Amino acid sequence: EANDNITWEIARKGNFGFELGIFDKLTVEVDYFNDYRYNILMNRASIPTTMGLTTTEKANVGEAKSHGIEGSLNFSKDFGRSTWMVVRANFTYATSEYVVYEEPIYAESYRQHVGLSLNQRTGLIAERLFIDDAEVTNSPLQTYGEYMAGDIKYRDVNGDGKITNADAVPIGYPTTPEIVYGFGASFGHRNIDLSCFFQGSARSSFWIDPSATSPFSGETQLLKAYADSHWSEDNRDLYALWPRLSSTVI
Repeated sequence: EANDNITWEIARKGNFGFELGIFDKLTVEVDYFNDYRYNILMNRASIPTTMGLTTTEKANVGEAKSHGIEGSLNFSKDFGRSTWMVVRANFTYATSEYVVYEEPIYAESYRQHVGLSLNQRTGLIAERLFIDDAEVTNSPLQTYGEYMAGDIKYRDVNGDGKITNADAVPIGYPTTPEIVYGFGASFGHRNIDLSCFFQGSARSSFWIDPSATSPFSGETQLLKAYADSHWSEDNRDLYALWPRLSSTVI
């Protein structure tokens, strides 16, 4: 049955900026922007399982905001005799965060999404690899399948004696860069011109998919990085890039 209470997401946007030109040579543009979205469609987390629902209920309960600043600079000069030069640069900073997020009130405050970026990843903290089976026995229980010496040892963040989803914390920066910048120049003389432009980004994290790079999984080849740094009985490197060879990725 259709849910007639579901409606459109609503956004309020603002943009303020100015442009400055000096002697037809230097142009500076600066813009500030903000965005507030509400009625975001999300899965309901406050409905108890005792209601017997077979599908996940959704509602327009989420709210999020973002803001940032972007600027550009352009300088041009004509030297005469068909010779000219242009120098340009740009910079953008943008960030976002959840304001309202449908979720339980966790005992661990780091599990709450409110205040986190919309593109923030969370996960378990890998301390190193297990030394031997004795350490496995005397460490917090990891509830993600079988494991042994050479497998990843995760940190018990909340100290409850076991490794669960409650130990997942925000890791790194958002997956979308919060800073993007670039600069370049063009130079011309008569029928010859030369241009170059450099672009970069910052405050973002790139994640390697272990299931896609796992050695001997499907048609995946053994990467040299894993061949050069992996745990084995002959080389018990506790900080190896790849843990004990296994048919599963943990």
